[in-house]
Amino acid sequence: MTAADAPLSLSDSARIDDLISRMTIEEKLGQLNLLTADLATTGPSVRGDYVEEIRKGRVGGLFNAYGRDFTREMQRLAVEETRLGVPLLFAFDVIHGHRTIFPVPLGEAASWDLDLMERTARLAAAEAAGEGLHWTFAPMLDVCRDPRWGRIVEGPGESAFLSMHIARAKVRGYQGGDLAASDTLAATAKHIGAYGAPRAGRDYETADVSERTLREIYLPPFRAAVEAGVASIMPSFNDLAGVPATANEALLDGIVRGEWGFGGLFVSDYEAVEELKAHGIAADDADAARQALAAGLDMDMQSATFIAHLGDGVRDGTAPLARIDAAVRRVLELKARLGLFDDPYRRCREPAASAEDLTGAARDAARRSIVLLRNVGEALPLRRGDGGALRTLAVIGPLADAGREMLGSWAGAGDPDKAVAILAGIEAALAGSGTRVLHAAGCPIESGEDEDITGAVATARQADAVVLCLGEAAWMSGEAACRSSLDLPGRQQALAEAVLDAAAERGVPVIAVLTSGRPLALPWLEARASAILQTWFLGSQAGRAVADVLFGDWNPSGRLPVTVPRSLGQVPIHHDQRPTGRPPSDNWYSSKYLDVRAEPLYPFGFGLSYTRFRYDALRLSADSLPIGDAAGIEIAVDVTNAGPRDGEETVQLYVRDLVASVARPVRELRGFAKLRLAPGETGTASFRLAPDDFAFVRRDMSVGPEPGEFEIAAGPNVADLPLRSRFRLDADARS
Repeated sequence: MTAADAPLSLSDSARIDDLISRMTIEEKLGQLNLLTADLATTGPSVRGDYVEEIRKGRVGGLFNAYGRDFTREMQRLAVEETRLGVPLLFAFDVIHGHRTIFPVPLGEAASWDLDLMERTARLAAAEAAGEGLHWTFAPMLDVCRDPRWGRIVEGPGESAFLSMHIARAKVRGYQGGDLAASDTLAATAKHIGAYGAPRAGRDYETADVSERTLREIYLPPFRAAVEAGVASIMPSFNDLAGVPATANEALLDGIVRGEWGFGGLFVSDYEAVEELKAHGIAADDADAARQALAAGLDMDMQSATFIAHLGDGVRDGTAPLARIDAAVRRVLELKARLGLFDDPYRRCREPAASAEDLTGAARDAARRSIVLLRNVGEALPLRRGDGGALRTLAVIGPLADAGREMLGSWAGAGDPDKAVAILAGIEAALAGSGTRVLHAAGCPIESGEDEDITGAVATARQADAVVLCLGEAAWMSGEAACRSSLDLPGRQQALAEAVLDAAAERGVPVIAVLTSGRPLALPWLEARASAILQTWFLGSQAGRAVADVLFGDWNPSGRLPVTVPRSLGQVPIHHDQRPTGRPPSDNWYSSKYLDVRAEPLYPFGFGLSYTRFRYDALRLSADSLPIGDAAGIEIAVDVTNAGPRDGEETVQLYVRDLVASVARPVRELRGFAKLRLAPGETGTASFRLAPDDFAFVRRDMSVGPEPGEFEIAAGPNVADLPLRSRFRLDADARS
């Protein structure tokens, strides 16, 4: 039992029954009406009449609404100036922080650190609740295998398994143990409906995936969120094989409520109900409202179609009153669980979370999210200037002095002027060391006339080492921010190549720092840079975190949550692809490209360290297991730090079903564990696999494991699995 699905008290249930019995149809529909305030813009329109609508009892909640004074006044209108005094819900996109911004979700997923993810959600909830908020539209759980899609930045990456664990951690973090506590937020799992699989990588496009793929890849993170007690779920904008998720009864009422037993709230995305007309399945707004209600939707975000049209639907019999009452009850139950009937203002007067805790957590999360992709000749860590090791450091590139960009997309109420730029972080880390820092932007992030590549090269020629800061602007990923290329935008490649040429002439190392909301396909950079750090968008403390890694104050421990392609032509590419009858080989008639290798530039789970780890043993508690034995098997992996520094290794466990009724992926992630080891220390990563961990959607579309042989493999990433063993699931004995 969790905070969001525990039975209501008798007093709350009686209060809700009484309210529903006294509500007019307009007041009921008002509870289902979610409108945006004008404090932020997250969609195409803003209705300026929300204050008057609140007074009329025609609003159940406001989003893009935060700040104690503002939320207190809006709540006062609802509680004191309406007939029934039902409090409002206040919601905001607290995606990766509120005022304090943590790494973007894709970046934080690179930490593979579930405790960290729960902690950042807990702190973000506390900070946001301190400004009157009750509800966040997070976590986003859309598995994505196409980095052209802008919203890959907002999700957990390509692995359904990793995403399931992130879902549970984030829901626990936002909601805590008691939704009525003053420092919690109700979480929203979004956007159910294979939103991460849009055609051509364009946002809002159709997703046409098989039912097997839907159930194995795109739905499991949402089911994990439901099992963790998530308060609400948001359907996706897109259609799923022709049926928009907002009006997809088979998905919402059938799978999520029927199969999974979800009792929480379904809330539409921004104007998604009204957009059913553009999808071509609704004749008008009234038809759109009726279809969404029939599918199981409870709250209509911003399009106001429910309140405008469902009253007529009740009167003509096209909108069942029982459906409306059930939706109203779910809205009121969420308000009760948040404690709003007992104290509507409890989050309008609480102090924010500790600034010290927030800042420290932001820096820790940021450095744990950095992935070291390349480090030739131990170019990193850089040595500070003591003893003349690094007399002059050149920090070059358009992302060097770009604090605003460090916040990334969906940066909530974060103040971009307070974000620590990479240059500022480096300068602070080198203060008093004797190392001189030179800076040149070289060119803008995008195309423009204010470039000075020649000046940047001259700066590089003066240095003993170059930190080259490249990547995307924050607006280039996120909603509606899709790209047809995975190259560096603008003139950045020309800048980088010129700097690399100059550095090569002098034998000076070049460390590339990549800031982006998606993996970029840069094989030319991999071939030439001395070291590469993938830093994503790291948030408020980005510069300090990057400096921590550059100078060895933190040994990088991030691992890729997505596969990095060599070229756009490899997309979609991911670690758990199914085998083909003609796998890539030297044979002409095999699955390959003429112009590029089939393997990715960097595999899923990849990441280097300043130390070395040795995998020594893989032990299984049994060689076989009856398929009905729920106890499962225990697996142990020994890892030794064989290098010179303390370090953290993410041990990854993969399985392959060797023969099954349906072709199974070559590798499926089924476990991961983090070990912090001193030089020479050996640690053991322990895993447990039950028969259900080998389950899949079988040929007859039933779900479960099949008897057979499996390969179990362990290692630092999906392409490097030095330890392997065979294991059998046996059919249960029949009498």
